[in-house]
Amino acid sequence: MNRILFLAFILLITNMLPELVVAAEVSPNIYRLHEGDSVMVSVWREDALQKQVVVLPDGSITLPLAGRIEVVGLSTPEVEQRITAKLKAYIPEPVVTVVIATIDGNRAYVTGKVLHPGTLIINGPTTVLQAISIVGGFDKFADDSNIKVIRQGAQNATQIFPVNYREIISGKDISTNIYLKAGDTIVVP
Repeated sequence: MNRILFLAFILLITNMLPELVVAAEVSPNIYRLHEGDSVMVSVWREDALQKQVVVLPDGSITLPLAGRIEVVGLSTPEVEQRITAKLKAYIPEPVVTVVIATIDGNRAYVTGKVLHPGTLIINGPTTVLQAISIVGGFDKFADDSNIKVIRQGAQNATQIFPVNYREIISGKDISTNIYLKAGDTIVVP
């Protein structure tokens, strides 16, 4: 009886594996490549195909034999799959590894009346309040009641998120202290 239950359990888990893999692949915590990031690509036993490449403004990388490959918005396992598919015409069973070398494309911008406006690299979860702190805080003429985050969404749809700075620092309402995404612009009038 125990053996039958064990076999039934193994069958159940085996049938669920594809769903578990898909769930892991769409996790929001997986880093997705942006223009300006760089990756180290290597192919096992193919030293000539080891190369560090930058994701171009058009969202692609170019590799010997594989040519141009669209990678923006993809995770490293997805990039590995695309490169492997292209190399199969030249190398039997290529084993491709892609490692993120830099995340220079994962940038947000702070503009307006802050001490040091400019670009900041988002190398971890970063909120609006943290970003303002990183750029040195407000200058003496800043209007902290009218801060906005501008985000380009899908199909270039612009989203504007108001930030209620006074409510955030008082602790009354921190809901507008949103996490930044690549390409966000914080505007401090």
